[in-house]
Amino acid sequence: MRILFAGTPALAVPSLMQAAHAHEVVAVLTSPDQPSGRGRARVCSPVKEAAAKLNLDVLQPVKLDEAFLDEVKSLTPDILVVAAYGKIFRQSLLALFPQGGINVHPSLLPKYRGPSPITAAILAGDSETGVTIQKVARMFDTGDILAQERFRLKGDETTATLSEVLAVRGAELLGGVLADLAAGRQPALRPQEEAAATYCRTIQKEHGVARWEESAEVIERKVRAFDPWPRVSTSLDGETLLLLKSHVYPDTLAAEYFRGGRVPGDVLATDRDHGLLVRTGRGVLALERLQLQFKKPLDWRSFLNGHPAIVGTRLGA
Repeated sequence: MRILFAGTPALAVPSLMQAAHAHEVVAVLTSPDQPSGRGRARVCSPVKEAAAKLNLDVLQPVKLDEAFLDEVKSLTPDILVVAAYGKIFRQSLLALFPQGGINVHPSLLPKYRGPSPITAAILAGDSETGVTIQKVARMFDTGDILAQERFRLKGDETTATLSEVLAVRGAELLGGVLADLAAGRQPALRPQEEAAATYCRTIQKEHGVARWEESAEVIERKVRAFDPWPRVSTSLDGETLLLLKSHVYPDTLAAEYFRGGRVPGDVLATDRDHGLLVRTGRGVLALERLQLQFKKPLDWRSFLNGHPAIVGTRLGA
């Protein structure tokens, strides 16, 4: 089949590789290069980098306008394959594909429609998530389901690690769907149950600011969910402190720290088996790995060596 592939982040790269391995990718549609870093040098997307290695033509329109539609039409593609491209496709564009469009979405649709389904699953403490192959529809993530695979969660996943796993699982699932379509076998379509639909939001930097009045369990999920970005942050003596790894301190050990005038954010003590202990709105959070902004990440012991007075201070004050 002749495929126009649309995607931008690293999550989409395995799906591009899968499509290019078994079919003819006539072009790759990805976001324009973006300024990045202090020098504001323009950086291309991971999908563009992968397309270059595959010697594929790359399209980077700012708008999907009439000129772009004419360019797509000249490529005579059979199908549109989408993985984390991030734009809504007009019906006039979808009409150019005889077999329509299909989308790789890293959740068990209709759960977590939207731009951050992997982060949302971790924040919610879900016991499972998955990948869905769906028909591209005019509204985000509402199309009929062609295939779906479930994936059990252990509870220690970060958005970074889970994205890598689901990217591969999604590519494998996509490969099966494309093989069926190429052979003339139409997978059974399953409409999404609208009453069961939930949505997730675009992650902003401010979502990572630690709110110590929340429970240790909630903050620990955020530390994992906002890895690699925006990271959970708090303040220490006027400096930004990033919380890179943590866990909930056992309740059986935490009771002694809930006496007296301790308040959320107080650094209570150290525990050689757990780390730096911080009181929260419910429970104690053990910090295992930390990083002052613009400095290197450190395990809690190394951090304590450089900041021996941290015990007794109040984070976020």
